[in-house]
Amino acid sequence: MIMHRYEILLLAVPEVTQDETKSVENEITRLVRSAKGTILSFERWGKYKLAYPVRKNDYGVFFLTRFEVPTGTAVMDDIKSLFTIKLNNVVMRNMFSRLDLRQSLEYQRPKSLEETPTSRDVSTFLKENKMEGLLSSVDSMKKAEKKEPKEAPKSEPEVSSNNEKSEQK
Repeated sequence: MIMHRYEILLLAVPEVTQDETKSVENEITRLVRSAKGTILSFERWGKYKLAYPVRKNDYGVFFLTRFEVPTGTAVMDDIKSLFTIKLNNVVMRNMFSRLDLRQSLEYQRPKSLEETPTSRDVSTFLKENKMEGLLSSVDSMKKAEKKEPKEAPKSEPEVSSNNEKSEQK
């Protein structure tokens, strides 16, 4: 029996609960097993800020599941129907990919909002992302700001009201 390996990247609503997560995992597992396939992994990647709003949400929780199924099964159509009909309130977007069986399942994912530190300065960010060449431009901007003398605040001209002028006459 020839097997095909797939992965599904899911984008869930940011308020997804553990029960809803378990429900998604159980439904996918049920469909894959009914097609005589096996689940390789189901992972919660975490919460991320999205590049653009999806269903009026600026954030979303990503999940990655990988599985193998025999060729000629309709499991992919069943899973797509599951997301559009039954899990429509949880799953905002999904992406299916067919993987090469010889390819390693290792991957590097970016840190989620839950894992990243909240306060970092620019130089730390640039060093972590291997952009040290930009450090010199940041430093030169800081030096230029320090060198420019600050202008003294301009005083406002005195304005007298009509009442004062009439009193002076």
